[in-house]
Amino acid sequence: MPCLAFVNSWFTAHPYIRSRCFARGSEVVFYYIYFFFDFKFNTMTNTMSDKNSVNFTRREFLGTVAAAAAFTIVPRSVLGGPGYTAPSDMVNLAGIGVGSQGGGDIQNIATPDVPIKRKPFGGGGMLMQPYAGIQPPRRERRASDNPVQMGDAEKQSFKHANIYALCDVDHDYSGHILAGYPKAKKYTDFREMIDKEKEIDAVLIGTPDHTHAVIAAYAMKAGKHVFVEKPMAKTIYETRFLRDLAKQTGVVTQMGNQGHNIEGTMQTVEWIQGGVIGDVREVHLWTNRPMWRQGYFDRPAGVDIPSNLNYDVWLGPAPDKPYNPEMLHFAWRGLWDYGTGAMGDMGAHTFDAPIWALNLGMPTKIQATSTPYNKDYLPQSECVTYEFPARGNMPPVKVTWSDGGIKPARPAELEPNRQLREALYIGDKGLIMHGTHGAEPQLIPERPGFVAPAKTLKRPSNIYVDFIEAIKEGRKAANDFEVSAKLTEIMLLTNIAVAAQRLDLTLEYDAENMRITNCPEANDYFHYEYRKGWSL
Repeated sequence: MPCLAFVNSWFTAHPYIRSRCFARGSEVVFYYIYFFFDFKFNTMTNTMSDKNSVNFTRREFLGTVAAAAAFTIVPRSVLGGPGYTAPSDMVNLAGIGVGSQGGGDIQNIATPDVPIKRKPFGGGGMLMQPYAGIQPPRRERRASDNPVQMGDAEKQSFKHANIYALCDVDHDYSGHILAGYPKAKKYTDFREMIDKEKEIDAVLIGTPDHTHAVIAAYAMKAGKHVFVEKPMAKTIYETRFLRDLAKQTGVVTQMGNQGHNIEGTMQTVEWIQGGVIGDVREVHLWTNRPMWRQGYFDRPAGVDIPSNLNYDVWLGPAPDKPYNPEMLHFAWRGLWDYGTGAMGDMGAHTFDAPIWALNLGMPTKIQATSTPYNKDYLPQSECVTYEFPARGNMPPVKVTWSDGGIKPARPAELEPNRQLREALYIGDKGLIMHGTHGAEPQLIPERPGFVAPAKTLKRPSNIYVDFIEAIKEGRKAANDFEVSAKLTEIMLLTNIAVAAQRLDLTLEYDAENMRITNCPEANDYFHYEYRKGWSL
C-alpha cells in the first residue's frame, strides 16, 4: 500500500474534508479515497516511466473512479449519485423545450455566448383584457413584483454549467435561444438526444405540462439529473411516479419553483412559525391568471402541420388530435389535454410558502366552483377551498384559492392605499400578506418598530445554482421531487375538484390510497391513458 501513509497525512491536513467524508460513508469513504489516490499514484508513476501513456478523458476518468468505488463497495449515493460530477468539473446540461420558459431557465444557468434577440411574441390564444372603470395611478414596476432570481444576467456573465445540448420541437420558435448557444448540439426529439449524447449530466425541462413526466422519467432512467418546470407533472399519478423514481435512481431533482429559495419565503416561514400572528386557521391565495384562452370556447379546427414542427413529439402521451397554432406556445395552458390552467401556472409560486410555514400535509376535503367550461378548455375563473386537518399543536386550516383576477375580501385591518397581495394569512394575533413567489411579507396592520424573529432557516442559492451545486456536492436540491411532489399534488387536486363540482359534493380525499372516497368518478382524473407508443 504505497500511498496509505499519504492518505493519512492528507486527511490530517484537511480536517473539514475528513469530517465530511466520514460523516457520509465512514471507513468505506476512507478506502474509496485510498484507492483513488492509489490510482492517481500509479498513473503518475506509469506516466513518468512511459512516454506513451494514455491521457484519460473526463468520462473515462470518472468511470475509473466509479469502478474503484464499486470495488470498495461504496454506495453511489455516498459519491454523489448516478452521473456524479466532481466539484471541480463542469456539469453538462441539456435544455428540453427552450422556446419560452425553458429558454429563460437556461439563461439563468449560463449566459448566452451570442446575445439573444427574442422574436416578438405572437400571442396566439391570448386574452389580454384591460380593466375598465376607475383606475389607480400606475406605479413603476419593482424587481420584487416577480422575484424569480434571474441572477445578474444584465450586469455580469456567468456559467454555472456547460450548455451541452438543446432540444425543441420547433426550431423556428426557439431559434433565438438556439442561436445564443452555437456550440450546443441541436435536436427536436429528446429521446434521440438522451440516447445519443452520453456526455449529458443533467436535463432542464421547460415543455408543456403534459410532457413533463414522460421526459423526466426517460432522463432519470438514463441516469440524468432532472430540473423540470412547474408543475412537475400533469397528473397526481405521474407526480408520485416521478417522486418514487427519483428515490430509486438517486439522481438530483429540482422543480422550477423559484420562490422556494428566496428571502421572502424564508421570512414568511420564520414569522409564522415564530408566532408573529398566532395560530393561523385561514389562508387566501389568488392570481390574475389566466391571460391565455381559457373557458367556454370551441377548440380551433385542425390545419396542416408546418414543416418546422415535430408535432408527434409535442403531443407526446396526449390524445392524437389535429394541430392548430392557437394551441401551442403558451396557449396550451388552458386546454385539458395539455395544461393545468392558472393553478398549474402560478399555484406553485403562491401555495409553496403556506405549505412550508404551516407544515401542511394533504387536504382531507376539497370543493370547487367555477365559471363555465367544456371538454376542451378549463374555466376562465374558479374558487377552490381545501380543508387541512390539525398538525401537532397547529389547528386545522382552511385554504382558499381563486384565479381569473378574483381576490379575497379586503380585510378591515388593511390600511387604505395598501395593495392586497397574492397571499393572505389570517391569525388570531394579526395578518400577513406577501406577493407571488413569496415576495416581501408584510404585516397587516403595519407595526412600527416590529422586530422580526431570528433567522433560523438556511438560505440556499437561487434554484438554478442550487441545482448545479447539488449535483457537484452529491446532495439533494432544496426543492427536490420529495418536496415539490406534495406541492404539485395539492395543486392538481384543484382540477379534480373543478371537474366534479356539478355533483354538489365536498370531495373527501384519502391521500394514503390516492382516492376520492365519496365520488368514484373523480378517481378517473388521477391519470389518463397515454397515446400508443408512450409510457413512463
